[in-house]
Amino acid sequence: MGEKPYKCHVCNETFSQRENLKGHMRVHTGERRYKCLVCNKAFSVSGALKVHTRVHLGDRPYNCHVCNEAFRQGGNLKSHMKVHTGERPYKCHMCNKAFSVSGKLNRHIRVHTGEKPYMCHVCNQAFSENGKLTVHMRIHTGERPYRCHVCNNAFSESGKLKVHMRIHTGEKPYKCHMCDKAFSESRKLKCHMRVHTGERPYKCSVYNKAFGASRSLNGDIRVHMGEKP
Repeated sequence: MGEKPYKCHVCNETFSQRENLKGHMRVHTGERRYKCLVCNKAFSVSGALKVHTRVHLGDRPYNCHVCNEAFRQGGNLKSHMKVHTGERPYKCHMCNKAFSVSGKLNRHIRVHTGEKPYMCHVCNQAFSENGKLTVHMRIHTGERPYRCHVCNNAFSESGKLKVHMRIHTGEKPYKCHMCDKAFSESRKLKCHMRVHTGERPYKCSVYNKAFGASRSLNGDIRVHMGEKP
């Protein structure tokens, strides 16, 4: 494992080079000197801008030879390969949970400490991860950088685009092991499983009725309110 002697005093993330720590500190100070010429989005380090431009180009030059998943950064591919090898060298000293990359361990530690060092300067909401703050900021900016090449729909998160693409591909990777019904999203499978388990976590406070899905509870509430959507 490479030595990382340079430590951030705000979030305890560690780095192998002083320059990397210096660039990281801009995450906390809010300084963003590197600006995208296409969409004017600004970044704290030049490498982040370089990776961001691939969003506009659709460029993913790093391919996994096992499953062909593609990545914008070589580091992301390197981390991804541990999914196939099962390697998890970074272990939490509080719960023994293990991770493939040190950054994930650092973020996980905040689950135990409750630390949220990344704060939105607009509404003061705080986050345990810089990535979550980045996604949150799009609520304020309205930015939707992830665009579907089929129908031109745009999304604020790459994960939402990935789920959306299943509308076009018909992919349903989440399968029920009890009836073989398949779903495009994990939350839909989770909701479906209540058909088999009988779980009804959504309760009506008026008649004490219970429902397996939140939309069923919302419909029941509209009945009580006399609302006719």
